[in-house]
Amino acid sequence: MKKTVLRTFSAILSLLFVLSLLVGNLHFSASAATVDKGPKNFLVGFKSDIQTAQVNDVKKMGGQVKHQFKFMDTMLVSMPEAAAEALNKNPNVSYVEEDHMAYATAQTTPWGITHIKANQVHATGNTGSGVKVAILDTGIDASHADLNVRGGASFVAGEPNALTDGNSHGTHVAGTVAALNNTTGVLGVAYSADLYAVKVLDSSGSGTYSGIIQGIEWAVSNNMDVINMSLGGSSGSTALQQACDNAYNSGVLVVAAAGNSGTKGKRNTIGYPAKYASVMAVGAVDSSNNRASFSSVGSELEVMAPGVNILSSVPGNGYDSYNGTSMASPHVAGAAALIMAGNPGLSNVQVRQKLVNTAKPLGDAFYYGNGVIDVYAATR
Repeated sequence: MKKTVLRTFSAILSLLFVLSLLVGNLHFSASAATVDKGPKNFLVGFKSDIQTAQVNDVKKMGGQVKHQFKFMDTMLVSMPEAAAEALNKNPNVSYVEEDHMAYATAQTTPWGITHIKANQVHATGNTGSGVKVAILDTGIDASHADLNVRGGASFVAGEPNALTDGNSHGTHVAGTVAALNNTTGVLGVAYSADLYAVKVLDSSGSGTYSGIIQGIEWAVSNNMDVINMSLGGSSGSTALQQACDNAYNSGVLVVAAAGNSGTKGKRNTIGYPAKYASVMAVGAVDSSNNRASFSSVGSELEVMAPGVNILSSVPGNGYDSYNGTSMASPHVAGAAALIMAGNPGLSNVQVRQKLVNTAKPLGDAFYYGNGVIDVYAATR
């Protein structure tokens, strides 16, 4: 009886370990710490004309007046955040707000796009049109102006809408695959590909193998061409392997993040499902083709792709830079979409072989697989 309980508890733990690949999501929020990072710039509005006394009040609180506006009772003040909070309670002050940054709305091409030479493929007129890519993740924010999500399904209890993303991970992954060429935001690897949101992870970034299997089966049933899984766990599963094998045997190219467990001597650290033979295991490199320190290693590692400081879409029409093999995998999924669009007669097996055969070798295959992908060479 005791052994049965232990096995059950172990199984539950393994199912909850899907968070292991979501390094891209582990960034500090504004409320994560109260460390004083020095003075900030604030716009301070007063309820009446600014007088010398009010300027002196600001200075007494450690503030420095950097500018006084001509046609409004407002000053630009540099001061510690705590002082700004105290100043906001002054009865003569109408508001205190941080001097936020604004950016040009022109479209940015993330470094990963040019690194794998997707831009050269775009120049030939191939942008991934007609290829269906299923993003098995935390959902996709379908309201994002830089994404065109064609549909999807949720397999997460309590989160029935796959076209929302309470985590941001899935939306970020989707943007790397197919952010639109629309003069704003970022550009995806295969920006004309059809995106499908398959929610298998909840808003905390975790999910079950059974949910992932349902997502894989949905992708097969709905004739997806590529499945991207920027997720994984530390425990193998016969059922999960069978689902991946079924998808691959049905003609779907299955791509997954290798994992973010880094190196532990010569030990294999690749997670599941990336470890299965029917799945392309993708590791991460930086812009200099150095293996990212977090990128998992092992004999199943197939190719490398950009996974450090990757700028992409996040919910709320925003953009952010994440790190992780979770960010590398969608570069490969997008590259596969470009190959399929340019060579519609190729099978998923042939597309995979093209990516492997044209990859640029970087070193020991245990750490770099066959090397970093070159999608332009793969489409020739």
